[in-house]
Amino acid sequence: MNTPIVVTLDAGGTNFVFTAMADGKPVGQSLTLPSSAHDLDLCLKTLVSGFEQIINTLPEKPVAISFAFPGPADYRNGIIGGYLPNFPSFRDGVALGPMLQRHFNIPVFINNDADLFAYGEAMGGALPRINRRLEEAGSAKRYRNLLGYTFGTGFGFGFVMDGRLNLGDNSCVETFCLKHRDYPNILVEDGVAIRAVKRVYRELSHDERELQPKDIFDIAEGSAEGDATAAKEAFATLGRVAGDAMATAVTLMDGIIVIGGGLAGASKYFMPALIEEMRAQIKTLSGDTLNRVQMSVYNLDDAADFEKFAKGNSTKINVYGSDDEVVYDPEKRIGITISDIGASNAVSLGAYLYAIDNI
Repeated sequence: MNTPIVVTLDAGGTNFVFTAMADGKPVGQSLTLPSSAHDLDLCLKTLVSGFEQIINTLPEKPVAISFAFPGPADYRNGIIGGYLPNFPSFRDGVALGPMLQRHFNIPVFINNDADLFAYGEAMGGALPRINRRLEEAGSAKRYRNLLGYTFGTGFGFGFVMDGRLNLGDNSCVETFCLKHRDYPNILVEDGVAIRAVKRVYRELSHDERELQPKDIFDIAEGSAEGDATAAKEAFATLGRVAGDAMATAVTLMDGIIVIGGGLAGASKYFMPALIEEMRAQIKTLSGDTLNRVQMSVYNLDDAADFEKFAKGNSTKINVYGSDDEVVYDPEKRIGITISDIGASNAVSLGAYLYAIDNI
């Protein structure tokens, strides 16, 4: 092998999926084992066994273990603990990183899955893709910052600035606990998650079947029986609630937004409402009106929108006291795109690159 190998893990409440990567690509076959998340001793033994089995198949010793773990944690120190619905046995705190590092005698990096999603998209996904398209379009504009969101069981968030993953001082860069657009005393995750789509569809349609978002999507598409109008509105509602939260975040952080996760496949139904929400206006007490987001907001997956995004509003201005001219583009703009490499691949890539960058 000409490049270092990193062993990664997709940690779910039902299964652990172990993989090795080199040069950002999988090496050999992955291994899936039941996580046994309810039993701490069995769960930890499974983790050690899974990593051992993958390492034993490799042509050389890996340089690190790097993976995502869902829920709150002290990621810098590799300690998992707190409110973990999918891993109740970890609630009192488990020094998982130090345990694995002691056993395998290699560096161990554990991060939030949405953080690694954002890092993978920033380094090898949406951000280089958008910058490449801008270059091909003849635009001088380039982006260095990325906000990554995952729409799925929860509403995950990560932020990368100038190629560096922002972990905060408390491993607590989160978005799920912002206020819900329509219910200010409720957290936003109750409006941007699988449970939100199911709830809104049920409320609007009075359909009491146990449907999943894929079923509701099929109803919206007209390929399954149900209330198509309610199905479309369930996804549009998610888009408005997410757009409201994103408008707050992008105003403070200013970068490209990429969306991934299980619900991203329904973007045709939530993206128009999301964009419209981010383009909404807000008023001052004196009655003035201004844009909620102080940048123009573009859907980068729409060809016409991307063309406007790439073109901008460039002009040439004179340098005072000389005959020189410089290009000036007064239009501040950001764009939103759906991940084209997929959340799982982005998380794995992020885990790999984070390890390589930190050893």
